[in-house]
Amino acid sequence: MFYTGGLPFNIARNPHYVMAFQFAANNKIDGYVPPGYNKLRTTLLQKEKYNVHKLLEPLRPTWKEKGVTIVSDGWSDPTRKPLINFMATSGNGPLFLTAFNCFGEVKDRFFIVELMKEVINEIGHENVVQIITDNATNCKAAEEIIESQFPHIYWTPCVVHTLNLALKNICSPRNVETNELTYEQYRWIKEVHEEAFAIKNFIMNHNMRLSIFTKFTPLRLLSVADTRFASIIVMLKRLKLIKRGLQAMVISEEWSSYRLDDTEKANAVKEYILNDDWWDKITYILSFTGPIYEMIRACDTDKPCLHLVYEMWDSMIEKVKIEIYKKEKHSTSQISCFYDVVHSILVARWAKNNTPLHCLAHSLHPRYYSDAWLMEDSTRCTPNRDGEISQERMKCFRRLFPNGDEYGKVLDEYAMFSMQSGPFEDLTSISKMATMEPKNWWVNFGAQTPFLQTLAFRLLGQPSSSSCAERNCSTYAFIHSLKRNKLTTSRDQDLVYIHNNLRLLSRTPKDDVKMWDVGGDAFDSMEDVGFLEFLDLSLDEPDFENDLIIDN
Repeated sequence: MFYTGGLPFNIARNPHYVMAFQFAANNKIDGYVPPGYNKLRTTLLQKEKYNVHKLLEPLRPTWKEKGVTIVSDGWSDPTRKPLINFMATSGNGPLFLTAFNCFGEVKDRFFIVELMKEVINEIGHENVVQIITDNATNCKAAEEIIESQFPHIYWTPCVVHTLNLALKNICSPRNVETNELTYEQYRWIKEVHEEAFAIKNFIMNHNMRLSIFTKFTPLRLLSVADTRFASIIVMLKRLKLIKRGLQAMVISEEWSSYRLDDTEKANAVKEYILNDDWWDKITYILSFTGPIYEMIRACDTDKPCLHLVYEMWDSMIEKVKIEIYKKEKHSTSQISCFYDVVHSILVARWAKNNTPLHCLAHSLHPRYYSDAWLMEDSTRCTPNRDGEISQERMKCFRRLFPNGDEYGKVLDEYAMFSMQSGPFEDLTSISKMATMEPKNWWVNFGAQTPFLQTLAFRLLGQPSSSSCAERNCSTYAFIHSLKRNKLTTSRDQDLVYIHNNLRLLSRTPKDDVKMWDVGGDAFDSMEDVGFLEFLDLSLDEPDFENDLIIDN
């Protein structure tokens, strides 16, 4: 079955595969006939979809208290038909809702609004906290309409997309004519990236050079698609990791004696690799972009982090400044032209990403009122003493509590919480602010402030990125592959619904089936290819790569 059908070997790791054969071995099933071609793709498929839908039912009642984030992203199948898929995510993980076939449609703001309203009505508008999409203009225009019709629903740009755009502005500058002075400050980064790309291409495109390379390092060169997050940083990180292997390769007798390909390019590659100044530039790039990269990694998950984004942006910008000033050996009172350029890019991107909801979620995190957090940095202040945060928080309160009495009550509740008075002056409550998980803190100490407690339950469990929808596109690509390009859109959607949501169910503690392998959707036929370009990995993941590629 495996060899004649060309099935990926990863199927052998699938727990349902193992359970099926165990059931057959342990039960007397004389005369059993496996389901045929037509039954598998019609009646059985619909039965399984209905079965999965029933298994998901216990999750839906939790949305009223926990709140839901609607995440949306687009994908094109192998026949170039565009799809827009929608997922609902809360503390339980991302649940695939539906996908719309947009073939032949003009995807303007009005079209997107109609799709979103259909999804909002399915979930229940009262359960929806926010909608996360990418930063496309038509999406933003659509969300302005949605917010006018549903004032309690916020549109939140994907923070990972925003950070990735900031990295591209820094590492791949364009539009020289409009700001040549700014461009001059970081043009060298683009040059280093192009040189690194040339090294990778030269080795990968010449079989003998690649053969020599594999003798000096067990790791592989990464060729990351430009659409992947932080693609430039990922490639430079890998180059630095294999620096010694590369240097040993270019000074070896094999490298020097082989002259059947472009010797001029080979000498240029050798010159770059043996140039200490060139490696110092790579180290510098990785050091000052490191905080940005780490924030992308932290937000590029399904874990709740909406309440952490505001603080993460502030800390990230400060860490970038420290790394740049350390390299330039400036004191903090001196001016760095390079940092000014980087700072302006990050601040401009943050201004486009920041929403009142970020400020409100930040304001409800107990840790930001604790002495332990304040003492870590003398420049910090509590959210109630920050002018920008307070202004945006008040906007949220007015919008979420249009009733005058409720608005007054929530203001009183926030005053007691922020000043640690009334029900929050208990010493246990104050001592646990810095260490206890925020939602647990509100469960234990927030009962006497019901409006604020309800808000905390809903906001402290929300994500800040559209990563789950990005990964769901990988599921589409896995199911609707070039070999299965005749799948109809509806059948394709049913398969993705079952596949994605069974994975969600397998992660619940009550389920007997263990979580699927991280590489369950990857084609292990990539093992012998010298690069990693898997759609289901947004960043370089060394542990995942070992599981997926290196077969020990």
